[in-house]
Amino acid sequence: MVCTGNICRSPTADGVLRKLVADAGLDGRVLVDSAGTQDYHVGEAPDRRAQAHAKKRGYDLSPLRARQVSPQDYSRFDLILAMDAGHLRQLERQAPPQYQAKIKLFLEFATAAREREVPDPYYGGAGGFEHVLDLVEDGCAGLMDHVRSELARRGAQPAV
Repeated sequence: MVCTGNICRSPTADGVLRKLVADAGLDGRVLVDSAGTQDYHVGEAPDRRAQAHAKKRGYDLSPLRARQVSPQDYSRFDLILAMDAGHLRQLERQAPPQYQAKIKLFLEFATAAREREVPDPYYGGAGGFEHVLDLVEDGCAGLMDHVRSELARRGAQPAV
């Protein structure tokens, strides 16, 4: 999951997906991580507001630390999911040609959301963080369906 500074949107998606993966018994079989397109907050914990709102819904973001997207990420991950169109364009510019197909908008996996982008809640209030969580939960649920399908396609039995 990729956003700008890796302290609000992408760590929220990271934390939600990690919980879904663990709940499905897929720990060790599915690697989840997040990063930022910029290095503004490298090494910092997620925004305290993002953590507080996530915690109310049962997600623990506290162990996560911000990092910047690295060239190795393009080969390491099967999917690189941008939170908005600006991140998508930046990732597409940076990615080697053979990895372009891995880059998608995160909300392509959502089933209920009408939006295509996860808005940045950083400069807003509590409602923005709750809205991000709504979108992220929807996107992660669809992403888990995709993960299960991919595991089955590859001949690996999904745990759920």
